Amino acid sequence: MTTLDGTPRSLLRVLGLFEAVAGSKDGLALADLSRALGSPKSSLLLLLRPLVAQGHLTHIDGRYRLGPAAFRLANTILAARDQSAQLRNAMEWLARKSGETVHLTTIERELGLVAYVEIIPSEQPVRYVPQLGSMRPLHSSSAGRVLLAFQDEAWREDYLKRTQIKRLTPHTTTSLAALRRILDDVRREGVCVTIEETILGAAGCAAPVFDADGGVSTALLIGAPADRFRRDVERHKALVREAAARVSAAPPPAAIRAGSGPERPASASRGTRRRLPAPQAP
Repeated sequence: MTTLDGTPRSLLRVLGLFEAVAGSKDGLALADLSRALGSPKSSLLLLLRPLVAQGHLTHIDGRYRLGPAAFRLANTILAARDQSAQLRNAMEWLARKSGETVHLTTIERELGLVAYVEIIPSEQPVRYVPQLGSMRPLHSSSAGRVLLAFQDEAWREDYLKRTQIKRLTPHTTTSLAALRRILDDVRREGVCVTIEETILGAAGCAAPVFDADGGVSTALLIGAPADRFRRDVERHKALVREAAARVSAAPPPAAIRAGSGPERPASASRGTRRRLPAPQAP
């Protein structure tokens, strides 16, 4: 059964159940839920039983209350909201420290591309600012290589086998063996630099943002004109790695913490989520 707009009625009833139970301090009996939702008891029971079995609700003394699984879900949602604010804060800090354009990127696994989902443009007259929402190949861009390097091995190997590595500029790495070595370096160092491999005149460095489960679906990226980037590459590497580590929900792998090189700030190895200083007014 669906509503007029095609929404499954059972889905709306589940949401209604959570809203009703969450709004009651002492929980609700089946009869109370039936009256509140205007649904037969028999229909509600079909929804309530699996929710109780999975821990989203509890059923004690004839009353339904929120269960531990519901609270874990709520905490996950709140954490995602908090991380979004911290990511923006990190981007603003990174833009101010580097003086270059800062991007938040995400992997589009089905397309095999990296997408630019948020951008803070550099204030310098000559700058690199791609269009918001634009995409780049995983194999040639610094953010793409970071995201590719930290995908699960099976998916990464499938991508490498099925993707035609195209030469986008005279500097693009097209050797599969060389690309594998680069990805190994990225997993070990926790940062990736590319110079004019995707677009002539443009360079960048990126670092992974680790999810709570240790996976990587987003990366922070500094993008700049290639000539200016070359003069400050080591500083940019340290900055982007520091910013990404601060907003990661899980510590980076031990290999990154132990072997990322002398220029890496000690605070970037901690991998715990910390709030960056608020950006100063210009």
